[in-house]
Amino acid sequence: MGCLIVSEVGAIVGEGFYTYDGIVHAEQIALDAAAGRARGATAYISLEPHAHRGKTPPCTKALIEAGIRRVVCPIEDPNPLVSGRGFSELTAAGIEVSTGILAKEAAELNEKFICWHRKGRPFVHLKLAMSLDGRISLYSTVSTALSGEGARSQVQNLRHEYDAILIGGNTALVDDPQLTDRSGRPRRRPLVRVVLDNRLQIPLASSLVATARHTPTLVFTNGNDGRKIDHLRDAGVEVIFSDAGGRNLNWVLAELKERQIQSLLVEGGSEIAGSFFDAALVDKVTFLVAPLIIGGRSAPAAISGMGTESLEYAWQLTNIRLDKLGNDIQITGYPYREK
Repeated sequence: MGCLIVSEVGAIVGEGFYTYDGIVHAEQIALDAAAGRARGATAYISLEPHAHRGKTPPCTKALIEAGIRRVVCPIEDPNPLVSGRGFSELTAAGIEVSTGILAKEAAELNEKFICWHRKGRPFVHLKLAMSLDGRISLYSTVSTALSGEGARSQVQNLRHEYDAILIGGNTALVDDPQLTDRSGRPRRRPLVRVVLDNRLQIPLASSLVATARHTPTLVFTNGNDGRKIDHLRDAGVEVIFSDAGGRNLNWVLAELKERQIQSLLVEGGSEIAGSFFDAALVDKVTFLVAPLIIGGRSAPAAISGMGTESLEYAWQLTNIRLDKLGNDIQITGYPYREK
């Protein structure tokens, strides 16, 4: 979230950005920078100011007391404690409030927070690396690196944006990934690693298990290998058991929400990707397409699962963005179905 204070003559006199939990909100940071120059100025804010006392005092009160004349803010805060109340309090104090400007862009900036409140679950972003013909590996039992250096660097940028990262048990077995944020930038919270592993395929000697005491690692399962579960827990892995295990994705997301995980990056594999699409739980996709043609009947496709019955029910993408990363192409968009 961000805030700019612009004086009556059009000069920026204060700016602030809210980045991490527990830090003063953007409005207060910008007002502190503007000081007396805030009187009669316009505040441009990316999300509705809150009117209640939470971790910080009400931002509406700060704006009113600073003498702000006008507030330009594109969208309401989806939090029911805030939604509409902030705008109403500003209007009641005689401040001109303009909304709706660049609302689409503001919603995208706040998409994780909005999903958290409106859908009651983490925002789900599916990321897959694939060949030009839509394969993610040579064989389902062989780890295959398809992306170039530019795309691999972009993956770290993506991981930095998310609270948790999720894979399936087969990916944990075949790829032995670290699933860490190697962007080098400070995080809001430690990246949580999640494995859906009903068959308990994750090796005890894997990188995930070896580092579980230092990096939060959750395994969802309905496997009944009590001895392996004990070993995983002894290594620091949090094993979460239910009759459906990782197959009940709504339950998995509810468990993650209980842990205050607001956003989830799903990195595969094929069955996991298909399951999330079958359950209509994918909010955003990023496909990293390498200029390779693999072919072959045994090479797994990027997305498995039940799929669609006909093209009229197929998922489509809106707000598509294309980026070239070295020789790879990154395709990002938001899935929807007309029917």
